[in-house]
Amino acid sequence: MYYIVYGFLYLLSLLPWWVIYLLSDLVYVIVYHIAGYRKKVVFGNLRIAFPEKTDAEREQIAKRFYRNLMDTFLEMIKLISISKKEMQKRFTTNIEVLNDLYATGQNVEVVTGHFFNWEMANLAVGMNSAYPFVVVYMPLSSKVMDRIIYKMRARFGTLLVPATEFKNNFHKHITGNYALILVADQNPGGPEKAYWVDFFSKPAPFVRGPETGAKKNNAAILYADFYKVKRGYYRAELELVTTDPKSYEDGKLTHLLVKKVEASVRKRPDNYLWSHRRWKFEYDQEKFGHLKID
Repeated sequence: MYYIVYGFLYLLSLLPWWVIYLLSDLVYVIVYHIAGYRKKVVFGNLRIAFPEKTDAEREQIAKRFYRNLMDTFLEMIKLISISKKEMQKRFTTNIEVLNDLYATGQNVEVVTGHFFNWEMANLAVGMNSAYPFVVVYMPLSSKVMDRIIYKMRARFGTLLVPATEFKNNFHKHITGNYALILVADQNPGGPEKAYWVDFFSKPAPFVRGPETGAKKNNAAILYADFYKVKRGYYRAELELVTTDPKSYEDGKLTHLLVKKVEASVRKRPDNYLWSHRRWKFEYDQEKFGHLKID
């Protein structure tokens, strides 16, 4: 079954970009206008994030978001066969901010948000990194699709570590220096295990992992803001946040990174994954006040 599905997707990946985007436009109509995929979640998130905007303005953001989402999934098909030369043309970055740290011998955490197109960012930044480029991933329930996605993500040298093995077996997968990619806006396993930060003026829980890991391993932290320049073309801007994470009080690095994600989203609101429930947990001062970071 794997070879049948992979062979079919590989053939699709050879289609011209304009055909891929024609398919994306078609899928957008089905997903947004007919199926209404997660529209309640998307519009609920946008009302919280942008109460000052009109319904019409939020609807425009939502429509552009769904178009970006469909582009992302259709572009994933192209990534099955895309060449390095084509990727270099379509995704640019100031990679020297990362590579300049390599000579220091310090490990790096590259922290980002759920921006578009994260799959292209993984390949493009990873293939130009002087460091072994490490991404933590959640295995899919479908073994066929998991194998296909794994193969696509690892094409240009990215090292993939299953999330189920990250905590206890990370160093069995990775030896030597590394650049580890993490997302600052990942939902925590439980609100009691998180730092609470105002995200668009409403408290939300955020995983402690990026901050905790950086302090434990004395890793430099870079923030990555990546975005669509035009259809099919992207840019990642890397920013050095700190080479001394231990100098920050507990929670302060998480707060800083969350605010950087928020600033990126405010700049390009349709470039963010609004279909996940960012505010799924309600803040309770009595329960979580000691975890709130201002």
